[in-house]
Amino acid sequence: MKKSDKIFHWLPRILCILAIAFVSLFALDAFSPELSFWQQIGAFLMHLIPSFILLALLILAWNKEFIGGILFTIIGLVLSPIVYAHNYRMNHSVLISLGIILTITVPFILVGILFIINYFRKKRKTKETSCHESN
Repeated sequence: MKKSDKIFHWLPRILCILAIAFVSLFALDAFSPELSFWQQIGAFLMHLIPSFILLALLILAWNKEFIGGILFTIIGLVLSPIVYAHNYRMNHSVLISLGIILTITVPFILVGILFIINYFRKKRKTKETSCHESN
């Protein structure tokens, strides 16, 4: 496997793991001293539901790159205006809201595009290999 093939194989996976880890950090706000231990654990797990969904999607994309890439791209594109509107209502700042979009949803759009690119690179390479073997 060439170096560029390795990069295109691992880049979306590593970027996705990092993006999921970043999103998971927001679950830490579930811990509050006025809640009991079990209430805190329950709230923490509830806050981790988006991370669990993204992790399941990553597992799908790991094996089915094209489908996973499309789903990651769609999720990022659909959530971008929702997250933007929510944050704009809270802070009334276009720049802050755009910054939040860049850090939360754009990485998943990028991951989706990279999975799709990698799928087509592998498909083209397989096609080229089978053409050379038949000659």
